[in-house]
Amino acid sequence: MIARIHPTALIDASVQLGEDVEVGPWAIIGPQCTIGNGTHIAARATLERNVRLGQRVQIGIGAILGGDPQDLKYRGEETWVDIGDETSVREYATINRGTAHSITTSVGRNCFLMSYVHLAHDCHIGDNVIISNGTQLAGHVTVEDKATISGLCAVHQFSRIGRHSFIGGCSRVAQDVPPFVRAVGNPIKLFGLNSVGLRRAGVDEEVVRELKRAYRFCFRSDLNLGQGVEKARAELSLLPDVQHFLDFIEASQRGVGF
Repeated sequence: MIARIHPTALIDASVQLGEDVEVGPWAIIGPQCTIGNGTHIAARATLERNVRLGQRVQIGIGAILGGDPQDLKYRGEETWVDIGDETSVREYATINRGTAHSITTSVGRNCFLMSYVHLAHDCHIGDNVIISNGTQLAGHVTVEDKATISGLCAVHQFSRIGRHSFIGGCSRVAQDVPPFVRAVGNPIKLFGLNSVGLRRAGVDEEVVRELKRAYRFCFRSDLNLGQGVEKARAELSLLPDVQHFLDFIEASQRGVGF
C-alpha cells in the first residue's frame, strides 16, 4: 500500500518512506530520516533529522526524535537515532541523537516507551524493554533486553540495567542494576530475584534456582561481593544466565546497589 500523508505534514525531500506509512496532521520529518514499512507517525510528532525507524513502529502525538544531544561536548557531528521494528514511542517522549562517543542512540525491537520518557544521547536500549511514564535516562545508559523500568525513575549517566530486571517506580538509579533482580528506592536497593518476570518469560526452573543461589552468595551472605562471585563460580552450575549475572557484576564500573 502507498503511504498516507496528511496534507499539513512537512516532510523533507531526502526522507525515505516505506510502504503503508501513515503520517498525521502537522507532523514534521526532517532531513535524512528513514521510515520503515507500516510505521505510523501521529499528529504533531517531530523527527528532527537523522532518524531511522524500523517496520511497524508507532510514534505518538508530540513525540520528538532526533534532536541535538544535550551535551556541551557536541560539535555538530553527524549522529543518529535508530528505532527497531514494532517499537512504540508514546506521547511527548523525547529521544536525542548520539554524540561522537557512540554516534547512535538506539532502541531495539518490540520496546514500549510510554509518555514523557526521555532518552538522552548515546543511550542503548535492548529488545522487549518497557520504560514507563515520565522516566528519564541520562546519557550513555545501557538497558539490556526485557528489562522493565517503572514510572518517574531517574537513571544516572553511564549506568547499566541488566536484562530481565525490574525497577520500581520513583527510583533513583545511580549504580548498575544486575540482571534478573528487583530494585527500588532512592538510592536504589536490591530486593531479590525478579521471580515473577522470569516465570512469565518462561525461564527454566533450574536456571531460576541457580540464579537465586548466585544472588544469595553475592548479596545475602557474609561474603564480600568479590568472594560471593568466586563462591558462585565454584559451586553453581554455570548456565548461560548465571554466567551473565556474575559477569555483569564483575564488569560493573559504577558498583551495584545492595
